[in-house]
Amino acid sequence: MSVILKAENISKQYRLGLVGTGTISHDLNRWWARIRGKEDPYLKVGAVNDRSTKADSAYVWALRDINFEVKKGEVLGIIGKNGAGKSTLLKLLSRVTIPTTGEIKTRGRIASLLEVGTGFHPELTGRENMYLNGAILGMTKAEIKAKETEIIEFSGCQRYVDTPVKRYSSGMRVRLAFAVAAFLEPDILVIDEVLAVGDAEFQKKAIGKMQDISKGEGRTVLFVSHNMAAVKNLCTRAIVLENGTSVFEGATDEAVDFYLSQNKIQESIPLTERKDRSGNGDFLFKDISIVNEKNENQLNLLSGESYKIQICSETRVKQANLKVRVQFIDNKGSIRFLCNNYFVDATAFNLEATKNNVIEYFIPKFPLPKGNYTIQLSCFSSDGLQDDIENALSFNVVGGDFFKSGKEQISKEGVLVDYTFKRIN
Repeated sequence: MSVILKAENISKQYRLGLVGTGTISHDLNRWWARIRGKEDPYLKVGAVNDRSTKADSAYVWALRDINFEVKKGEVLGIIGKNGAGKSTLLKLLSRVTIPTTGEIKTRGRIASLLEVGTGFHPELTGRENMYLNGAILGMTKAEIKAKETEIIEFSGCQRYVDTPVKRYSSGMRVRLAFAVAAFLEPDILVIDEVLAVGDAEFQKKAIGKMQDISKGEGRTVLFVSHNMAAVKNLCTRAIVLENGTSVFEGATDEAVDFYLSQNKIQESIPLTERKDRSGNGDFLFKDISIVNEKNENQLNLLSGESYKIQICSETRVKQANLKVRVQFIDNKGSIRFLCNNYFVDATAFNLEATKNNVIEYFIPKFPLPKGNYTIQLSCFSSDGLQDDIENALSFNVVGGDFFKSGKEQISKEGVLVDYTFKRIN
């Protein structure tokens, strides 16, 4: 297969702080270096792209020396933690912005789906935005017209296609945007996490369409997602980014295993010292543990037994209506189930400033089958995200007699639930 996209030593540097082009002195220094044929002096400085550390430079490298190539018909996954540089890379490949250094070579038309409804005008209808978006992607009116019926049918927005997009939900916008990008037959389709907005039915359709594009039509897809199950299902190869650099490139399964193993390194670090967290910091997770009925810490659990998830936290300001979410995630990156106090108590709970708190979720019959799992902790309030830690705790489920039938229940997917069975003649 021929190479359709090639990135050679691409880097992207940003200036921190307020939006602007820099200072007059910086501009003069750059101008003087340029007329002498010298390298830009500010390319020699700049901090590593680590969002969890305090800035010690006015410049930051969002990406640094990225090299890879993609062949026609490949589906390349790009994975990494938040802030690793994934979206920046896709913006460079889509030519939304240009690299500071390096060169990107492409062949053919590129269609990008970087954010929900990117390029959509809110005052125009869905149909009008289809033609606008198609024109931006380089299609003629006749080409768009020929695909109009297929696009509308796939999006599932037939009833609202002549309604202004400003009245669409985020899910409807992403449905229509994906349909336009996919059906206008790009040579390279670039997708950045937008499928997370759609519902399960649409995600299944979208993944199926991407598989058709790559396998059936021989086109190339670049796919960014935090859903490791989708990455494994769709991608033929993957790149792992960390702090703006490529740390692994290879087969999808190996890349996902590498990414998950890197995350597990963080699990041994106490939550109070974790730097890979996000949020405004007014509420902080300090510790998490799983205990049995005797209040003994457990990391090897049995299906069907009762356990308590105990979470210690502190608040730096008075908080109201906090929502603490505990997500149980398998080794493919799929969420099996979650606990959220908001579901059982709509008023959530309030906390005083500087007070240490312990909250507890009681699970009377643990529903996960045998396997390895991690917990992601998140806290939300009316002010937005307070704290979020991926891979806050890892644990194993070693089996168990969930149905009290004398047999160990084994299931690779889903969760175990109580049910009854009887024969009716």
